[in-house]
Amino acid sequence: NCDDQLVSTLPQSSFSSSSELSSSHSPGFARLNRREGAGGWSPLVSNKYQWLQIDLGERTEITAVATQGGYGSSDWVTSYLLMFSDSGRNWKQYRQEESIWAFPGNTNADSVVYYKLQHSIKARFLRFVPLDWNPNGRIGMRIEVYGCTYRSEVVGFDGKSCLIYTLNKKLINALKDVISLKFKTMQSDGILLHREGQNGDHITLELTKGKLSLLINLGDTKSHPSNAQINITLGSLLDDQHWHSVLIEHFNNQVNFTVDKHTHHFHAKGEFSYLDLDYELSFGGIPVPGKSGTLSHRNFHGCFENIYYNGVNIIDLARRH
Repeated sequence: NCDDQLVSTLPQSSFSSSSELSSSHSPGFARLNRREGAGGWSPLVSNKYQWLQIDLGERTEITAVATQGGYGSSDWVTSYLLMFSDSGRNWKQYRQEESIWAFPGNTNADSVVYYKLQHSIKARFLRFVPLDWNPNGRIGMRIEVYGCTYRSEVVGFDGKSCLIYTLNKKLINALKDVISLKFKTMQSDGILLHREGQNGDHITLELTKGKLSLLINLGDTKSHPSNAQINITLGSLLDDQHWHSVLIEHFNNQVNFTVDKHTHHFHAKGEFSYLDLDYELSFGGIPVPGKSGTLSHRNFHGCFENIYYNGVNIIDLARRH
């Protein structure tokens, strides 16, 4: 039930805007169904360079938004963009089906237009950017945002460290492996994940020039020379200091590699039955450099969030041990 009203309880200091028509049109009056001040936010000039911003105080999961015009006025917005940010400086635009999404706005001042997001946003700051408004009035907005507290475990890497998880041999299932995490960085290169075996076999997830590469290497090329190495690259500009999600699923010899919402499916042609891997998984770097040949070996510098290996919360485990 992630649909709490998030804006109605915020203090005035949580609201800001590009400009205001007067002190009675300030952004603090932009709460849904309220009539204080002039009955909503209006900027000094109505053009496409205006915005209304809210600070939710912490990173929050946002599932829906609602808008209204200025109370009892001819001021309302007919379409708008939604931007989000963790820092209030580095903004990302809400997209749907990979296209920039203009939200349908209002057709009068007082009816509420509610919009359920196709996929939730995790952010601390939200910005409403009006695109069009009533031609016989000006920009006027009252808003509400719906969602809930976002539970997350975050760990920072300084480019010199890594987190090593030793697997419980009893719980290992050779036929199924699921690894998921989110990462955020300004560096274009670094090792996110590494696991290797005795004879040079290894699986490595590495950020190279802002793209993510999943490398599966079978060290013993004599027994299966044709499939000795698989290298799949996904994503671009992933060093933009926004959160990106990664999911690696391996069932028998079927592998699904997902970065954000893009998935690459492939069959490993029986190679996984050959992979002779240690009971150790390292995140953020390779513990003993040089074992795996020609990798760049730059450790990861940035943040990981919610690392899970087959349902085990790795960051929580690290905290507790």
